[in-house]
Amino acid sequence: MLKKQSYASALATCSLMLILLFSACKPEVQTPTPPAAQVVKSFDSKVVQQWNNLFLDVERYATVYRPCPAARALGYMGWAAYESCVAGMPDYQSLANLHPALRLPSAENGATYNWPLVVNAVYATMFKKFFANVQPTDLFKIATLETSLSNQLRVGLSAEVTTRSEDYGKRVAEAVYAFSATDTVTHDKYLNPRPSNYTPPVGQGKWKVTAPGNQAAMFPYWGGGRMFALKDAEKTARPPLAYSEDKNSPYYTQMLEVYSTTAPQTSEGRWIAEFWSDDVLGFTFSPPSRWVAILNQVLSKDKINLETAVFAAAKVGLALNDASVACWHSKFYYNLERPVTYIAKNINPTWNIMTLTTNNFLGSTPPFPGYPSGHSTFGAAAAEALVSVFGSNYTLTDRCHEGRTDFEGSRPRTFESFYDMAVENAYSRIPLGVHTRQDCEEGLRLGYIVGRRVSQLPFKK
Repeated sequence: MLKKQSYASALATCSLMLILLFSACKPEVQTPTPPAAQVVKSFDSKVVQQWNNLFLDVERYATVYRPCPAARALGYMGWAAYESCVAGMPDYQSLANLHPALRLPSAENGATYNWPLVVNAVYATMFKKFFANVQPTDLFKIATLETSLSNQLRVGLSAEVTTRSEDYGKRVAEAVYAFSATDTVTHDKYLNPRPSNYTPPVGQGKWKVTAPGNQAAMFPYWGGGRMFALKDAEKTARPPLAYSEDKNSPYYTQMLEVYSTTAPQTSEGRWIAEFWSDDVLGFTFSPPSRWVAILNQVLSKDKINLETAVFAAAKVGLALNDASVACWHSKFYYNLERPVTYIAKNINPTWNIMTLTTNNFLGSTPPFPGYPSGHSTFGAAAAEALVSVFGSNYTLTDRCHEGRTDFEGSRPRTFESFYDMAVENAYSRIPLGVHTRQDCEEGLRLGYIVGRRVSQLPFKK
């Protein structure tokens, strides 16, 4: 019995040695990359954050990009980044089928992609196209960030994966940009923001150029541009209050509120007005871009993954695009005057809007009609998009301008929700002196509708 056990043991040992020897002689088999390593959500969102930060920097100094072309660029950039990643987002689907004219390339089935490299290529390509006319220093910043991120993200990757990822991102971006160019109403209109063939209507309560800039109307035809979610029947704001110079009328009361709120200005009112102003070229980024700055703070604070980041960027960007079209359609549909025009005529001829504390900026009213408020529409649309991703009770201290010492609005403010931010952003236009309450309230209403329509797009399977 003992002999049998010894023989069996020896046989097992010999068999094991043969197996090991045979395995050692076989060529090494590459283990497939686990699926989790290929999905978009396994990566961080730093690539999105860095391109968003560069957008805020470049757009701050880019002439005639504010506010409409900036909103449009954010829409297409965010959407392109989403479409480039959707093949690695199992719970999401492309929106390309909603746009038959769009011809998107397909990701190779079963092939490995480095999704941050894909996104880097998307943003680099889109930046070069949307910001083709900016200063050479800004073009250098774009090229530098593209190269820097590419070098960082390539580490440890094969040449095959690197080439495949970057080529795919570039082709998606080029396809989306080509589609954007088919909207001839808004495409490249930053090159001619004040078309000479537009003549504003005249009459009581109608918009007219305002001092000291006396600039012609900006983007008067923008309201005919492409929208991604809002229906044409929904883009017209409700009729404003009837014009009146009667001191007991609702119209006069609204104008009087602007006058009374700005003179004398309370410290809280000044803080709020400056905090959300974002009006002056070279001083801050523009009103729609402010909401990308807010998104970036969320991405950084909560260490949001790449999947959620591109989803959120797409929603916010598309909402800002549609908000720009709907708001500018309504502005030039009603052509309602700004407070400075009415107040100078009926209340105080020497009155002007508030100026920033230190640099004496913001001494002129934006060069387009007042109703509804663009700030309010952008803010509500973006807030609704952010709520749909991060929830309605998200507390955030907005530090967009923290560290600056040249204006009161640099001090951070804390909010209990994105809705609270949208409401204060809208209200800030009253103490600044550029909008009446009806401008702001209707902008909020219109913007919320835009945001809800974007959230209803079939992103999820």
